[in-house]
Amino acid sequence: MNLPRAKAWGFGVGVAVLIVASFRELDLQWAAFLSPGALAAMGRFLGEFFPPDFSPAVVRKVVGASGETLAMSALGTLLAALGGMALALPASRPAGTRAAPLRGPIRLLLNGLRAVPELVWAALLLISAGLGPLAGTLALALHTTGVLGRLFAEAIENGPPGPAQALRAQGNGPVAVFFYATLPQVLPQLVSYTLYRWENNIRAAAILGVVGAGGLGQMLAFHMGLFQMGKTATVLVAMLLLVALVDGASYALRRAMDR
Repeated sequence: MNLPRAKAWGFGVGVAVLIVASFRELDLQWAAFLSPGALAAMGRFLGEFFPPDFSPAVVRKVVGASGETLAMSALGTLLAALGGMALALPASRPAGTRAAPLRGPIRLLLNGLRAVPELVWAALLLISAGLGPLAGTLALALHTTGVLGRLFAEAIENGPPGPAQALRAQGNGPVAVFFYATLPQVLPQLVSYTLYRWENNIRAAAILGVVGAGGLGQMLAFHMGLFQMGKTATVLVAMLLLVALVDGASYALRRAMDR
């Protein structure tokens, strides 16, 4: 058995051992979860969501909250794409370039930004930004900056080195090399990463409202807290439609870029 295959087998065995150990550590009560009493209770709970409340007053509030959630995700993703690109440049070292002294510290910063979940960022920012969509937007931007910054840096480092080396051989500086060689090659990948994170952020924005960051999540937490299940169901329907809309738009944009 050659070395790569041995490493693959070792990795697979390690993952299998980790999965088995996870089941033993968690002690999941599958029998209680699937018992007739538990299933009946879950059925009664789900039945309380029907029918959804589609009264004009509720629909107007849900539509407004949906627009707020969509705006939070779009603006948060835009800020993250700009911040991620700004940090990705010093965090990357394309082939043929000199040493990048800021690569390690910037990557450590990116790790810190994405290690903190959006909900935690929102809870921290609520102290200074107060209740409302500003805290949610900034929370999405900070976390997503860490994610996109790392992805952008990897894309820049893994780009084909040939065009950049040709421009350097002609005496062009790093700025010209980046804009005329590196960026045109990796731009479709960067846009694809950004659109994918926008899809994720629309879901995250719908959840951030639970901690008071505005949008559909705030309505969801409010109506569930009052056990107004019909209105809660309307909010859930709006979340599903909004996610489907953003997923479809993102898919269409990616298909248009691939043509």
